[in-house]
Amino acid sequence: MQIEVRLYATLRQAAPDAPAGVLTVAASAGATVADLLALVNVDPAAVRLLMVNGIAADLGRVLRDGDRLGVFPPLGGG
Repeated sequence: MQIEVRLYATLRQAAPDAPAGVLTVAASAGATVADLLALVNVDPAAVRLLMVNGIAADLGRVLRDGDRLGVFPPLGGG
């Protein structure tokens, strides 16, 4: 199955060759968000928010073909 992974802000460093931090990842059926993070070399400890198809998700969420996974780090501001 194919999953679109969008890495935001500092997490884009995990995929320097991906335009705008967007990757298409081939995954096995039954793969979870945690599995996808491992495939793209993102440490779950560096993640603050996960979104699957625009809805908040957790590391155990099972993905389906065509899902879009957004991965956000903690953000700072003032």
